[in-house]
Amino acid sequence: MIIPKEVQVILEKLKKSGFEAYAVGGCVRDFLLARRLVRQSFSVGRSFSEGGRGLEPNDWDVCTNAEPEQVQKIFPGSFYENKFGTVTIQTKSQKPALKEIQITTYRIDEKYTDKRHPDKVRFTRNLKEDLARRDFTVNALALDGAKIIDYFDGQKDLKNKIIRAVGEPEERFNEDALRMLRAVRFAVELDFQIESKTFKAILKNAGWLQAIAKERVRDEMIKIIMSEEPDKGIELLREANLLKYIIPELEKGVSVSQNKHHIYTIYQHSILSLKYAAERGYNLEVRLAALFHDIAKPQTKRGEGPDATFYNHDQLGARFSAVILERLKFPKKTIEKVATLVRNHMFVYGVGEVTEAAVRRLLRRVGPENIQDLLNLRVADRLGSGVPKAVPYKLRHLQYVIEKVSKDPISVKMLKINGDEVMKILGIGPGPRVGLILNALLSEVLDEPKKNTSQYLGKRAQELNQLSDKELKETLGKVKEKKEEVDLEIKKRYWVK
Repeated sequence: MIIPKEVQVILEKLKKSGFEAYAVGGCVRDFLLARRLVRQSFSVGRSFSEGGRGLEPNDWDVCTNAEPEQVQKIFPGSFYENKFGTVTIQTKSQKPALKEIQITTYRIDEKYTDKRHPDKVRFTRNLKEDLARRDFTVNALALDGAKIIDYFDGQKDLKNKIIRAVGEPEERFNEDALRMLRAVRFAVELDFQIESKTFKAILKNAGWLQAIAKERVRDEMIKIIMSEEPDKGIELLREANLLKYIIPELEKGVSVSQNKHHIYTIYQHSILSLKYAAERGYNLEVRLAALFHDIAKPQTKRGEGPDATFYNHDQLGARFSAVILERLKFPKKTIEKVATLVRNHMFVYGVGEVTEAAVRRLLRRVGPENIQDLLNLRVADRLGSGVPKAVPYKLRHLQYVIEKVSKDPISVKMLKINGDEVMKILGIGPGPRVGLILNALLSEVLDEPKKNTSQYLGKRAQELNQLSDKELKETLGKVKEKKEEVDLEIKKRYWVK
């Protein structure tokens, strides 16, 4: 492993201009980890990719005793639009991690009144003072290409796989409370342990996390969820007393037993489902849904022992999921998809019991673009329940039927008649009634796709037009009510996990 040429060029230019310059922070940590893994891989005859975690730095940062204006003179075209002494250099690299490199002047941070941002920063000529303000020893390392600067035993902590705060942990967390969450994230991503004094400081001051912008918390949580072992991350958050300030709803499932379908408590099942979603490389939305799919079970539990029930926990769970993700400022698209997966995770399917029409309705309800993610959620749910087979025959058969009916009409847009044609046939203008008639037609076509012809739908539209708006709504309501009754009855006596 060598320092990328783009970084080397920047270091050399600064030094030739009479200044100190070092690669610093997380990039040095990951660089040293990668170099060690390469050596270990060669020594035991393994490929580099088998070496472990944290292989290639996600970005490269440089620190220097040159002040921002001096840096800009050395690098024309760079830009400086902040109060923290950071100048951004744009390179011509094809690698995303190297397209922009930030150069920051050595600085000392003053008091952090809001536990998020320094009230004031001042530049210093002393590298040690700059490194002393950083969060953890493994991030307080500097590299100039020839030597490593390590004032706080960061290399020792890297070797021993320890996350340790620089100096006094409480001081570091008081400066930026997000660092407590970052400690957990680094521990999970790197497979490290949090040093005891640092962990005790997190336990004591976990409530400080409430001062942090939800967007920053969200970004750290995404990194935990998308790590190789996110289940360990969630459990470590709980042990560190942080989970209650991020997703308190999850803690309500701790020690709450389930029924004969489960050998684990609600909380255990939730994080195990997340574990298996990660092991199978599922996307963020499926992982979130795996974690949240049973989040409303504590509120819906009725009875105890093997016959306890949790009716409608899927519907309530979808609402809880949306509230949690809205609170954490997730994008609307992500919120809607996760809520859809949670709402429909209890879909039932028994060979010979559920019709092709029911599968078409499932496709309509979930959306064809989400159906594979729903099946993936079911796999994670099953594995998290302790069952031996991730994809049983029933689920494989369902996949076959989904593929079989995937071309059938499942939305108004797929009908062989549109709103303009309905208005022309019936001699009516635009309005809600057109939508009611189209949805009534779709309800019939979902049951019998062969009816999806312009001739049949035109004739049927005329018949439906004899009904009042109230009668049309009642007809659609009865269809939906009947379907829900059938679904609930099947859930009671037959549940595919």
